[in-house]
Amino acid sequence: MDMMKPIKLGSNKTEITEKLTSAEMGKLWATYMGNSMAKCIISYYLQHVEDKDIKTLLENALKLSEQFLKTTTDIFNRENFPIPKGFSEEDVNLGAPRLFQDEFYVHYLKYTSKAGMSIYNIAIPLVFRKDVQDFFRYCMESTMDLMEQIKEILMNKGLINKPPLIPVPERGEFVHEDFLNGYFGHVRPLHALEIAHLYDVLENNATSKALIMAFSQVVKDQTIRKLFERGKDIIIKNNDDYIKKLHEENLPSPSSLDDLVTSSTFSPFSDKIMLFHKMDMFTIKLRTFGNALAVNGRHDIGLIYTNALIKNSAFVQDAAKIMIKNGWFEQPPLAVDREKLASD
Repeated sequence: MDMMKPIKLGSNKTEITEKLTSAEMGKLWATYMGNSMAKCIISYYLQHVEDKDIKTLLENALKLSEQFLKTTTDIFNRENFPIPKGFSEEDVNLGAPRLFQDEFYVHYLKYTSKAGMSIYNIAIPLVFRKDVQDFFRYCMESTMDLMEQIKEILMNKGLINKPPLIPVPERGEFVHEDFLNGYFGHVRPLHALEIAHLYDVLENNATSKALIMAFSQVVKDQTIRKLFERGKDIIIKNNDDYIKKLHEENLPSPSSLDDLVTSSTFSPFSDKIMLFHKMDMFTIKLRTFGNALAVNGRHDIGLIYTNALIKNSAFVQDAAKIMIKNGWFEQPPLAVDREKLASD
């Protein structure tokens, strides 16, 4: 592949002496919060893993989280930015019994790596300061390397099937008026992008459902338990809709991971970190629905995603309310409150 021609234009606006922009603050803050959570979760997983390859994978993921935390902390310290509380040893009990089988850890890391890459991918075009830009490029590249290891283990150990195969087109064609049909008239088969996103959402939901099922078993607060049970029902209903669309085309869907959750009811995690984790995962679902809607053409599938967006958004809102009520919701960096200044 030919290299791009270099453009040699320097600017002092990218130097580390520049103040952090709102985008840089926000993305660094989100990176810190996510990786402080990941460090706790993965540290527990490492207490109960027998497969040596999966153990190495977990160790690599933990090392990355620790590196990301150190770099964000260093940048915050240079800027006299208060370090978020995030999550710590208080939020994990490393001595708790096994809650998941080894295979689950690989699927979990695939899901969370996707989530991490979505943060870093959006950050890269928005950040300008050299040290922050270099950091997010490193985050993206390192997480992509981890993803390659994850996929290698999944395929080598027979833990996953690739997305469905469809025929290679015989020629390039333009669509007809019935392209958008979903309920009436001739309904065309799913196209490749629609299949890809249905499969992606189902794959994510398999991990999300197993995790929320496990959290429902061990959470102490009954209000949070009810919310988790509601979240599980939302996932089941959504999955039924997605699977039906694939099966109507005689296409396979990803397998459930529910059997990878043990029967333990002893919690390895604080209610706070579990609620934050599921609120975060459901927030990521909203992003994946948006991506799926952007490439979808059929009205019936568009309506499924829209309904899922509404129900998943409601879950996130209710989770946030519980977080706020319990004093667990850390505030991201804010713009100046001009109205408050005017009233002082």
